[in-house]
Amino acid sequence: MADILSLKESVLVYLDRSGGLQKLAEDCKTFNDPQQIEAVYRFCISVNPSDVIEVDPVLGDRVLHDPIGATALFQSVCFLAIKTLSLVEKIHTESQVNVILKLTHLPPFPEYTMDLCSFPRGYGPMRPVSMEGLVIAMTRVTKYTQGARFLCINDDCSCSTGFHYIRVHAPGATESATVRNNFTCMICSSPLKEDVKFRVLGDKQLVELIHIKALDVLSAHQQSSLRYQSVTLFLRDELCNSMRVGQLYRVLGIPAHVHQWPSITWSVEANSVQPWEPEYPHKVSASFQELLKATAGSPWRFSAIVAHCFGLDVAPPGTYNTLKLSLLLSLVQTRADVKDTYHNLDLLVVTTDTLILDRLMTYSLSFACRGVRHQASGEMFASLSRDEHGAGTANIHAGSALLATGGICMLGDLGCYKKDKLDAIQSVLESCTVAVFIPGKKYGEDADQQLSFPVHCSFWALADATDASRRSGRADCTLLGTAEMGPVPVQLADAFGLVIQCRDTVGEQALLAQTIHTLQQAVQPGKPLYPSCWEFSTQDYHKLVAHALTLQVELSAGAEKIIHGYYMASRRVRTQSQGVKISVASIKLLISLAEAHCKLCLRAQVQEEDAVIAVLLCENSVTLRHGASALVLPPDAVFPCDLGDVDGLHKRDKTLDELHQNILRFIYAYAPGADTYITEE
Repeated sequence: MADILSLKESVLVYLDRSGGLQKLAEDCKTFNDPQQIEAVYRFCISVNPSDVIEVDPVLGDRVLHDPIGATALFQSVCFLAIKTLSLVEKIHTESQVNVILKLTHLPPFPEYTMDLCSFPRGYGPMRPVSMEGLVIAMTRVTKYTQGARFLCINDDCSCSTGFHYIRVHAPGATESATVRNNFTCMICSSPLKEDVKFRVLGDKQLVELIHIKALDVLSAHQQSSLRYQSVTLFLRDELCNSMRVGQLYRVLGIPAHVHQWPSITWSVEANSVQPWEPEYPHKVSASFQELLKATAGSPWRFSAIVAHCFGLDVAPPGTYNTLKLSLLLSLVQTRADVKDTYHNLDLLVVTTDTLILDRLMTYSLSFACRGVRHQASGEMFASLSRDEHGAGTANIHAGSALLATGGICMLGDLGCYKKDKLDAIQSVLESCTVAVFIPGKKYGEDADQQLSFPVHCSFWALADATDASRRSGRADCTLLGTAEMGPVPVQLADAFGLVIQCRDTVGEQALLAQTIHTLQQAVQPGKPLYPSCWEFSTQDYHKLVAHALTLQVELSAGAEKIIHGYYMASRRVRTQSQGVKISVASIKLLISLAEAHCKLCLRAQVQEEDAVIAVLLCENSVTLRHGASALVLPPDAVFPCDLGDVDGLHKRDKTLDELHQNILRFIYAYAPGADTYITEE
C-alpha cells in the first residue's frame, strides 16, 4: 500500500511539473454542461517517459512496461484532483474517469522497436512499441463504445442506482467485451442491465500497416521469395483520419490479442501517429564529384555525361539519351514530403521498340525512392472489400498509384489498357485525385458515399507507335506534323505533359549495337563493356539521385523570364496559327523541368541554361502532339550530336548556345511585352 501511495505521489508531482493538472482543469470545463450527463469522461494526458523516469524510476518503468497499471495510477490521481478541486460535480466514482496516456516517445532501444518483418508476433509482453510502415488499406470511420453504465435489476440492491458498474474500453477489447447482457451484480448476483442513455460512443478506424520493403515486390526489379504480412492498427477518437493510404508513418502502439471466437487475432492499439520519412544516403560519390569539377566550365556537360552513361546495363551509350535524361529528371523531381509538399514529372514515351525501352524504364524505376510497376490486370487506384474485424464496413485498399505516393508508378504499354482505364488515367493526371464510390447497402450504411484520395506520384508510360504508323503510312517527321501516338488519344498525351519520341535515327547500326550489347551482357555479365575515362557504378547513381532529391532550388530572374516569355509566345503563336490552347499547366511543367535539371546538375539556383533545357523538351513535346510552330527545333534538340568524345561535348555546347539565342529571338518576336525584359541584341 505504501508503494502505491508513493507512486501516486510521483504521478501528482509529474502532472504538476508538466502542466498536466492545468490541462486537466481546462478539459473539465467542457464537461460542466448541465445537459451533458455521461457514464464516463475521457481525458488525454501527454506523458514523456524520460521526464517520468527523472521523477520516479519505478513509475517510469510502470509506464513503459505495464501501461494498464500506469493508467490506473493516473486515473486515481486525476479523480482525486477532480473531486478535491470540485472540477466536475457529475463525476461520482473513480471508474467514471477514463484516462488515456499519450506517450510522446519511447526510448531508442531495440526492446521498444518492432520490425514489421519479424516473426513470430504476439509472444512478447503487451507493452508500448514503436513501428514504421506503409499504409496499404484503411476503413471508414465507425463508432465504438467508449464506456457504458450498468445497473442491477434488483431494486432492493444498492447497485440499482449510481455509478457502481462502469465498463470502459481497454486495448484489445472487442465491442462485446465492453457491452453485453451476461454481467452479474457482485453483491446480490442479479443480472445487470445497461442504462443505454448513458452510453458514450467514440470514433474508430482500422488501418493496415506493412513494412516499406514490401514495395520491392512490386518494383519488378528485384525478385524475392519473401512474403510480407500487414499489421492491423486500431485508431480511436482523435487519431481517426490521421493517416492516409500510401503514406509512411511511425506509430507508437500497444500490441493486443483480439478475441473473436473461435479465433484470436493480433493487432495494435495506436497510441500516437507521426509522419515518417526513411533516411537515405545523401552524399555524392567521389566519381561524380570529380566529374562536377571537370565540367565546371560548361552548364550543360555534367547532366549530359550523367545521362550518356546511365543505364549501360540495358542499352549501349549514345542511345536514348533524351529519354535517359528525362527519366533522371523525373526521378530527382518526384517527391512528397511530410509537409505535404508535392512535386512530380509525368512522362509518356512514344516508340517503335517497346521491349528495350520497357527494360530501360524498369531499370530506372529501381532508383526511385518508391517505385511501383503496375500490372494491367491489377488495381491501379483503389479497391473495396468488407472489413474482417466485425465492423462490416468498407475497407479501402490502395492500388499501384496510391502505393507509389512520393515516387514513380510505371504503367507500361498503354496499348494493354481498355478505354475506361485510359479515361481514368487521364482524369487522375488532370486532377491529381481519385474518387472511390462506396455503395451504402453493401457495406451496412444508409447512404452511398464517395471519397477522394490525392494521387501524389509521377506516371511513366509507353505508347507503341508501330501499328499506328503502319496503318497511316506516314513518315516519321516531327517537323511536319504530329507524331503517331498509337492507342493514346491526344487528350491523354496532353495530360501527361512531357512526351518523348524515341526514334531509330541510325537504322541498322542502332539495331546492331543493341544486339551486340545484349549478347555481351549475356555472355559476360558484370564486365564493363564500354571502358572510358568516366565510369559510374549503380551505387553512384543511387547516391546522386538521393542527394539531388533533397536539394532546395529557387528560380533566378533570368530563368523566370525565359519560362514566362516562352509560355506567352508559344501560347500566342499556337492559338493563332493552330487553334491549340496552351494551358497554365505548361508553366508548371516548364518550372518542374528547369528545377529538375538544376538539381541534377547539383546547383541551388535555376539558371537560364536550365530553363533552356526545359523549353527544348517542352517544345519538342508539344510539336509531337500538335505540329511545329515558329520556333523550329531539331527532333533531338537536347542531344543534337554524339557525345563519344570531348569534341562532341564541345559541339553540343555550341549548338545549345545557338538554340538559346533562337529561343530569345522567338520570345522577343511573339511574347507580349517581351521588349521590356529582353534586348534585341
